[in-house]
Amino acid sequence: MNIRELFYQHIAQTSSEPLAIEIERAEGIYLYSPDGKSYMDIISGISVSNVGHCHPKVVQAIQEQAAKYMHVLVYGEMIQSPQVLLAQRLASLLPDKLNTVYFVNSGTEAVEGAIKLAKRFTGRTEMLSCFNAYHGSTQGAMSLMGNDSYTRAFRPLIPDCTRIRFGNIADIEQITDSTAAFVVEVVQGEAGVRFADRNYWRQVRERCNQTGALLIFDEIQTGFGRTGTLFAFEQTGIVPDILLLAKAMGGGMPIGAFISSPEIMHCLTHNPVLGHMTTFGGHPVCCAAALASLDIIEGEQLYKTVDQKGKLFQSLLKDLPRLKEFRQQGLMIALEWGDTSLNFKIIHHCIEQGLLADWFLFCDTSTRIAPPLIISEEEIKQACNIISNVVTNLCS
Repeated sequence: MNIRELFYQHIAQTSSEPLAIEIERAEGIYLYSPDGKSYMDIISGISVSNVGHCHPKVVQAIQEQAAKYMHVLVYGEMIQSPQVLLAQRLASLLPDKLNTVYFVNSGTEAVEGAIKLAKRFTGRTEMLSCFNAYHGSTQGAMSLMGNDSYTRAFRPLIPDCTRIRFGNIADIEQITDSTAAFVVEVVQGEAGVRFADRNYWRQVRERCNQTGALLIFDEIQTGFGRTGTLFAFEQTGIVPDILLLAKAMGGGMPIGAFISSPEIMHCLTHNPVLGHMTTFGGHPVCCAAALASLDIIEGEQLYKTVDQKGKLFQSLLKDLPRLKEFRQQGLMIALEWGDTSLNFKIIHHCIEQGLLADWFLFCDTSTRIAPPLIISEEEIKQACNIISNVVTNLCS
């Protein structure tokens, strides 16, 4: 049996029609199939490959650390320099109160850890999230998901989870002294790139302060330069109590984190001891890759070119036929067609032309664009030319 047949026989399928493009190697913003066809990746593996695929410095860091040691013991028991140095670097780039890091394996695990931390610290049980929010697919994270069609089949979920409207100031009043935490994306990703103004965020912060609820920012998609600053919350004018990171953090390796203050994080050490545990969280190879990736993003200041590149996408795509709205936060872009069938046709034809685009989980009428931050202006023009030709042909 060939590799494609083995894929369908042995890999658990999550949809009836997977893309099923066989990948032999990847480099920069391109994926390559065994037959030599290249695909320009303008979704970054869903906001993961911010520094591109197989960046030489990330690969080197992985190789060097793998040659020294890999897993040695469960999280938090051994002093491992990749963990310590990465935590130190993150703390140096964040506000003072966000200086204690708990490393996990993924974004959804960061959410799970933050839910436990908020409940343990506040002694409360109610969790608030937003409609059309996506925070992961494990049972706790799914309980915060803001779309019933994706959660109905897996009920009962964890109790005391309430949803409010994203960006709606009136709904902030639903944060009360019974609320353990409000978990919210700084930019809603799977809702199709939705964002709120600074006044909303200011009032959210004030309400959490008044009620004693913790504010948890989910930056799993937006972190590490995607929106034009190293972290998207820098544009809100406020600081969360807990910050969630993953996706682009590892430069292609699996790693996530929830970050808070020493006061809040300390409650996981007692009543009970080992209040949160993980075997592979903060894996030294993943931490080494993450530190190398952060060195690239920060050292080359990749996030400072994001707004300019985003504006180039806008200038080249905003006048496409049948495009109803162009939503953008840096290099997190949604092309809104208002038509699911048309959107899927556009994506399919783009892939046929060697351009890997995608849709949004809760907004299937929009095309997702979120390329590696290293994409050049010439490559943006090439990508937009393919999209423009596809749309023109389909809509003529």
